[in-house]
Amino acid sequence: MTQNERYNDVWQDCIDRLSSSITEEEIVKWFKPIRPIDFDGMNLRLRVPNESFVASIEKRYLGILRPIITELYGADIKLHYAVPRHQQPMAESNNSTIPQFAAPTDTANIKNPFVIPGIRRIMFDPQLNANYTFDNHIEGECNRLARSAGMAVAVSPGTTAFNPLYIYGDSGLGKTHIVQAIGHEVRQRHPELQVLYVSMNKFQAQFQTAYKNGEITDFIQFYQMVDVLIIDDIQELTGKTGTQNAFFNIFNHLQLAGKQLILTSDKPPVELKDIEQRLLTRFKWGLSAYLNVPDYETKIKIIRAKAKRAGATIPEDVVTYLAENISANVREIEGALSSLIANASFLGRKITISLAKDILKVYVKLTQREITIDHIVNVVCEYYNIDLDTFNSAKRTRDVAQARQVAMYMAKQHTKAPLTVIGSSIGGRNHATVLHSCKAVADTMDIDKQFKSQIEEIERIILNKN
Repeated sequence: MTQNERYNDVWQDCIDRLSSSITEEEIVKWFKPIRPIDFDGMNLRLRVPNESFVASIEKRYLGILRPIITELYGADIKLHYAVPRHQQPMAESNNSTIPQFAAPTDTANIKNPFVIPGIRRIMFDPQLNANYTFDNHIEGECNRLARSAGMAVAVSPGTTAFNPLYIYGDSGLGKTHIVQAIGHEVRQRHPELQVLYVSMNKFQAQFQTAYKNGEITDFIQFYQMVDVLIIDDIQELTGKTGTQNAFFNIFNHLQLAGKQLILTSDKPPVELKDIEQRLLTRFKWGLSAYLNVPDYETKIKIIRAKAKRAGATIPEDVVTYLAENISANVREIEGALSSLIANASFLGRKITISLAKDILKVYVKLTQREITIDHIVNVVCEYYNIDLDTFNSAKRTRDVAQARQVAMYMAKQHTKAPLTVIGSSIGGRNHATVLHSCKAVADTMDIDKQFKSQIEEIERIILNKN
């Protein structure tokens, strides 16, 4: 094999790998005209038709090409470009004679505020909170799926079926804690990987700055170099077409490169609005894990753990009182406990139920126990005199079907559960069935006064019995 043939094989291997990331049209337009002229194991010199090819490769494709070259031939390989002498350099305006080949482009000196991937290995702050780890995260039925999947991702990022890992639930339930804990665990187990946590609001602000400065390509290339990308509050993409396009490119590149994506949201993908379908489809590729409100036992464990970390001794009757009366929200539990401990310390009083009642009513709203879907189903079954097995069966008689519709309607009105969770909890239905049932109940109430009275009575029972 001649040297030229060897050089051609080197370049063809790169093109073959590129074909899985870009279109055939792009390969024909930008890569087929390039000819390899030298490769000494450390430097790959490419002859390009003109300077526009250099600009296109550097700005559009280096983020894809460089990792391929690194994988095939090593991380120390340097790229050089040579332009035939009949071509005028883009940056020159005079007609001075130039040598046979223009000076190679030194990619190491390219000015780029986001740093072009692959030029050199850089490290950046992962933006992780040191307090959000698995060690201080309280596990319960409400978060076990998300936590277990998160640990699996941390052990083998990018190689599990959980990519993306999509964690959703209401505010204050611990989504950020879990995803940042994953980030910390990845850094501990795989220190060579680049981890980055960013909220979607911050991502959007960075995108706007990049757009204003004409640096969108650099912005995308920066994010394409991340090994584990954690995006918090993905629902903030709603209605932001430009940011959605940029994130789509980033998502696709990371997926193809075997990198890990972790997303959080306040609702499941199917309930997100004004986000492109191609993105929603990709959000469903991996695992969607729902964070539920903490159950009573989990709240007990949270209160004990937070008190221990704060160095405070909380009597068991006070722990029980807090768990029974504070609404099921981790953030509210933490805030209420901190307020109780601080006030006890400042006032020099013992922590008692009496003090808890006096102090907490100023800081948090004490509520009834959280209304659950199970509670609603039990009330509806009792009201219509239907046993639970029949209610959950495939039976579709009019009375059973109506009871299910009423239960779905009440669950939508009085719980924070997403429609998908309501549907799966009541007969294994989907979110579309829940929407249809809620509309059917509301429409019937408008035209049937007796039915409306029944619904109002069921609602009173649900609220009073809870």
